[in-house]
Amino acid sequence: MRPLEGRVALVTGVSRPAGIGAAVARRLHDMGATVFATGFTPHDAEMAWGVQPLGDLPFEVYQHNLEDPATPGALVDQVIDQHGRLDVVVGVHARSSHGGLADVSADELDRCWAANVRSIVLLAQRFAAVHTPAPSNQRSMGRMLWFTSGQHLEPMDDEIAYAVSKGALHQMTASIDHALSTQRIVANCINPGPVDTGWAGTDRGDLHGQVADVFPDGKWGTPDDVANLVGFLVSDEGAWIRGQVLNSEGGFRRFGS
Repeated sequence: MRPLEGRVALVTGVSRPAGIGAAVARRLHDMGATVFATGFTPHDAEMAWGVQPLGDLPFEVYQHNLEDPATPGALVDQVIDQHGRLDVVVGVHARSSHGGLADVSADELDRCWAANVRSIVLLAQRFAAVHTPAPSNQRSMGRMLWFTSGQHLEPMDDEIAYAVSKGALHQMTASIDHALSTQRIVANCINPGPVDTGWAGTDRGDLHGQVADVFPDGKWGTPDDVANLVGFLVSDEGAWIRGQVLNSEGGFRRFGS
C-alpha cells in the first residue's frame, strides 16, 4: 500500500545515513510520496560525527542553510516550483550545541534560535501561504511536524542553547497548529527520546550501554521507530491528532529503574 501516493513531502535534516531525517525521508518515499530532501553538511562538519556520505537514496538531497532567514520561504517555493504542490513538511533539522550556562554565548543562543525555531516558524508561514485547502477532501489536509528533545522532562545542563530552543519548539506547538488549521494543515511535535544515530558509540561500557540499560527492553530507539510515528501522523489515519507534543520514548526511564 502507498497511502501517500500523489503527495509531495519536504524533509529537512537529511544528512547522515543513520540519522532520523534519512529514515523519515525513506519512509515517506516508500509510502508513495514524492520526497524533496535537504540537509546542510557544514553543520555536520562542525560536529564530532563529521560529514558522512548518505549512499544511494531514491531521491536527491539538496543543501539549504536554515539559519538564513531567507531560506525557509525560498525552500518551500523551490518545492512548489519543482513539484507543483506541497502536502507534508517534516522539520528534522537542528543545530546541535554543547555548553552550560557559564559557557553559553549570545552568538550560540542566536544560532540555535535561528536554526531550530525561527526556521520552523518561517517554514510554517510559507507552507500556509501556498497550501490550497479543500474542506471536503481529507487527502487535501496538509501535515507539518517538528521535533523536541525531552528538555521538558529533565534538565539538559550541558546543552543550554539547544535546550532553550527545543523548549520553544515544544511550547509553540499548539499556537502554530491553531494558526495552520485555517489552511487545513495539521501540526504536531515529536519528542523521540534517545535515538541511536551513532553519536554515543557502541560499547557496553560507555554512554551507549548506560542509556540502553534504562530502557525496559535494554535497547535504544531507532530512526525507524521515529519514522513509524511520522508515517502514521502524516497519513489520513493520523488526522485526528493535532497540536500535540508526543513523547514517543519506548518507556525510557530517564531517572533510572
